[in-house]
Amino acid sequence: MASVGERLSRARERAFIGREEELACFGRALTGDPDAPFAFYAYGPGGIGKSTLVRCLADQARAAGRTLLEVDGRFVSRDPADFERAAGPLLDVPGTVLFVDSFEHCQWLESWLWHRFLPRAAEDTLVVLAGRQAPQPQWTADPAWAGLLYVREIGPFSDAQARSLLEAAQIRPELRERMLHFAGGNPLALSLAAAVGSSGGTGEEAWAPSADILRTLLAGLIGDVPTAAHRRALEVVAQAHSTSEELLGAILPDEDTHLLFGWLRELPFMEATPRGLYPHDAARETLAGDLRWRAPNAFTDVRRRLAEEYLRILREGTEERISVVPDELFYLFREMGTPARRGIWTAEEEVHERPLQPGDIEVVLRMAEETEGRASVDLVRYWLERQPQGFGVFRSVSTGETVAFTGRLVLPAPPDPEDLAADPVVAAAWAYTAATAPVRPGEHIAMTRFSICPERYQMPSRVIDLSNSRAQGEAARARGRAHGFVVYQDADAWSDRLRGIMHDTGARPRVGEHTYGLFCNDWRQVSVEAWMRHLITSTKVPGPSGPSGFSRASFDQAVREALPHWRDTGAFAACALLRTRIAADFAEPVEELRTLLRAAVDELARDPRGVRARDALTAGYFSGAPTQEAAARRLGLPYGTYRRHLRQGLDLLCAELWERELQGPR
Repeated sequence: MASVGERLSRARERAFIGREEELACFGRALTGDPDAPFAFYAYGPGGIGKSTLVRCLADQARAAGRTLLEVDGRFVSRDPADFERAAGPLLDVPGTVLFVDSFEHCQWLESWLWHRFLPRAAEDTLVVLAGRQAPQPQWTADPAWAGLLYVREIGPFSDAQARSLLEAAQIRPELRERMLHFAGGNPLALSLAAAVGSSGGTGEEAWAPSADILRTLLAGLIGDVPTAAHRRALEVVAQAHSTSEELLGAILPDEDTHLLFGWLRELPFMEATPRGLYPHDAARETLAGDLRWRAPNAFTDVRRRLAEEYLRILREGTEERISVVPDELFYLFREMGTPARRGIWTAEEEVHERPLQPGDIEVVLRMAEETEGRASVDLVRYWLERQPQGFGVFRSVSTGETVAFTGRLVLPAPPDPEDLAADPVVAAAWAYTAATAPVRPGEHIAMTRFSICPERYQMPSRVIDLSNSRAQGEAARARGRAHGFVVYQDADAWSDRLRGIMHDTGARPRVGEHTYGLFCNDWRQVSVEAWMRHLITSTKVPGPSGPSGFSRASFDQAVREALPHWRDTGAFAACALLRTRIAADFAEPVEELRTLLRAAVDELARDPRGVRARDALTAGYFSGAPTQEAAARRLGLPYGTYRRHLRQGLDLLCAELWERELQGPR
């Protein structure tokens, strides 16, 4: 008798449609064909069928007797060493096949994979990567990789394939044309439509065109939510990064969460992962957007409960569980327009923190001198000798290069006279506490004394993000912590960014040529939980202003996905950006949106600071340059410099287009 796994595999094989070329090429590689690729890279927009293809390829590999390694990019840490531990058998066990789905969530690993990891793969191994973004162009243009790499953009189903899916789902003929018109060949939309239709849809009128196809499909698919408890469970899943039954029980303590979790698990847009349930990105954004519009107070309440539960885990959880909570907490606040979080970090900015090692000291001192001068170097040396355990270095995930460091100090009461004499910033902090809320014996103050990232010095950055996350976690777990301080050189700018989040002490100590601002919370007066609750309720959570249902994060992703397809009108027509509010009233959506993108890029040059950003975007996406390296050569720039201008241009363009999305078509 066949096992459950075998029966599932056969069912997937029977239901699978299209992708014949990809299956055939991978099949040749499994048989050991020397001309077949080693690495398969599938990319395309959300809902296009990448994960379904990956599961089908995994079934092929399993049937061929191969050892499988399956990695979910959504849960990969920033440290390449952790990825190598998870995927280690690829280096040691011949014949292993590694699958990495949702690769866009760990795209920063790409350079490291091509340069350092994949060349060490054992004999007869294979790799399958699937994500939303195309691979970096240098790999497809590299002659060494050309014969080993198979890159395929996954496109929508053809009309015949889409009809085949609906026929297999036994959709009534009178509904098929409406569904085809809605879905446009998108496999996710087709599958959702088929699920609704096969469960007894109400009729053709349910498929009348609307501004938000997916919302209509989800509403039909879920139908009448059984109870208010089921709706609250959906609201939790829409906001939590991943939802375990334990987490659901903590947020909804008075409900039968075992029953609710089972119901959620059966929803067709829900995926079971090692950490819990994870809804498809488009479904999550739709559910969250609907809740923001329908019940903004409930939206805030769910977010508050989740934040408090994450903080409880930080205080009480195991070290293994605690290691992922800061990321889950920041994911919860990813859309919040707080003044302190105006940046949206790109893959190139992804970093991971490690404790400082003796070999890092010279790099740290050089960074301090480059950004703050010799006086700061002397203070870094001083604190390295006294509290080396408080220092951490941040390494780029993609290159392994050390790009930043932080120094977090723990200063017990009473203050050490030597510390007061050595460091004017620490002396100012103690003077402030003495004048306002003295620190009692047995208590201490904590201070993020140094947060130095030369490339984005004193600007919101991923380093500051992660350092603040760590500080919040430490504050939640610490005993006897009185005050928490952060130190920034550009005091006026940070006073604005931190308004309502941390108190500006008014102290402006001077070190060498620079003046610093001190910002503080007294954790005896307000707990971390109460502070977080205030942050949630007092800060506007921006939601979509129109019918599109896009969050800021998903909108920016849509812009970044659309630009590489600007010159190919066929591929551009499948881009998610066409479903946003800015394109809602276009008579010729594809051409008018292409024109709008080009004009928006040109408008960046109205500000002298945007000229280089405009040039980088134009060369990279509109000029026809085959690779980004070629675009850099056209501009006469080193590749690294060009990439910096391109990142700046993408950030500026996304911000400008988001303003238009909020305001509606002009």
